[in-house]
Amino acid sequence: MPERPNILLLFCDQFRADAIAAAGNPVIKTPVLDRLCADGVRFSNAFTSSPACIPARCSMLYGQYPARTGCYWNRDPMPTDERKSFIGALTEAGYRTHGIGKMHFRPDRHAMRGFQTRERLEEFSTEGPEGDEYIRFLHENGFDHVVDPHGAYGGMYDIPQLAQMPAKLHPTTWVADRSLAFLDEQAGRNQPWFLFTSFLHPHPPWNPPSPWHKLYRAPDMPFPVVPSDSDTLLTYWNRYWNRVNYRDRGIDPNLVRTMKAFYYACVSYIDYQVGRILDALDTAGQADNTMVLFLADHGEYLGDYNCFGKFSMHDAATRVPCMVRYRRHFEPSRVCSAPISLVDIAPTLMSVGQTNLHHPLDGVDLADAASSRCDRENVFSQYCSGDTALHMVVNERERYFYSAPDNREFLFDRSGDPLETRNCAGVDAYRAAQTRLKESLFAFLRSVDETDLIASDRDDWNRVSTLTMPTDPDELLWEQDQPWADYTIPGYTDTDKPT
Repeated sequence: MPERPNILLLFCDQFRADAIAAAGNPVIKTPVLDRLCADGVRFSNAFTSSPACIPARCSMLYGQYPARTGCYWNRDPMPTDERKSFIGALTEAGYRTHGIGKMHFRPDRHAMRGFQTRERLEEFSTEGPEGDEYIRFLHENGFDHVVDPHGAYGGMYDIPQLAQMPAKLHPTTWVADRSLAFLDEQAGRNQPWFLFTSFLHPHPPWNPPSPWHKLYRAPDMPFPVVPSDSDTLLTYWNRYWNRVNYRDRGIDPNLVRTMKAFYYACVSYIDYQVGRILDALDTAGQADNTMVLFLADHGEYLGDYNCFGKFSMHDAATRVPCMVRYRRHFEPSRVCSAPISLVDIAPTLMSVGQTNLHHPLDGVDLADAASSRCDRENVFSQYCSGDTALHMVVNERERYFYSAPDNREFLFDRSGDPLETRNCAGVDAYRAAQTRLKESLFAFLRSVDETDLIASDRDDWNRVSTLTMPTDPDELLWEQDQPWADYTIPGYTDTDKPT
């Protein structure tokens, strides 16, 4: 039996595919990720299976699109433990499996999902220090006054913030430190290991530590992509989440550039911490015997189309970084343009780990995609279901998606219009492409028994009632608090008047 490699999965939340210098970004500084691109394969057309945290991670863990997992958005539960994740398969195959950082498991945040051990860091913890190792670490180091360790949410969700702790105690540092401790524990052991290193950033709030918040300056940031008719390119979900996150009452271009500066600072700080981990592999002599993967669950609009967050199907939200370094299977210094998906991670790891999952997989081995042994043309993405659903099909040249709450089709020519500034759906010159892509999407939906939006009497969408936004601009605004935290201020937040 060939030797099985160690596996290091470096994972980020809300990381745009273009936020890497080696991917063509002239502003951002990512020397470590650039080196990873040079040492491995960068997949330039990697897409999320859902532009939302939980369904995207669920699809990756089980190698299935949302229609098969039943998890379409952040309020849906993941499958029960009766369905094995790729982590469980690696554990059963003899791997030492460990997870560090944000996992976003639902409904049980403490579920193992196949891990032997976990160290927790989540956006929101119901128990606080009792159930979140990072919060406990922070409080033990004298920062027990911090009740929003990842930044203030609610109305501050997209507002750039300076971290409330020094760099050595920052959550991004903690994830790297704990990863280094795990690697040190495995030194000299013959058992192969799988380490899932999961950073919360660059998910908002963007709160890099000092002095990283000064790495980029707002006047140096490029403006986002905002076509003159950008409002016509939006879906209901774009508008909904702009409202929820306090971003639909006008655009301040300087604030947007400051957002980008802090987002980039979070990315560069991740890059630095990834460098520490990769250096440790080199020092331990394990670099050649470790498959390293770097990817994210979904992207971030960051002002494109005057939108923020994710939850829709444009390139900014759905295309993710994906790099793989493992010379036995992947030729270094290559860029692969074949479309790939998060559902491809499970079959890839099953191949190198010499194990399998006993349920249908929707993905392919990334080694086959990188070596042109795979003739797959399209990948898919889903968000929500029924009359609120978004369904997408995308390939190297084109992107097509349907927004049920808008009763609208969207078609973008990714070759001729890579910034996706013009919706070509309904344009005569693109009618054949629109028909072809719609047929491919229908075939996929039928294959996963997702036919509620397909008309039974014709090969077209089953048009449903459209959804509209509430007219009151304050309706839907979120106030997000840590469930365990005490935000009371005697004499101010209670009913007693100050004396």
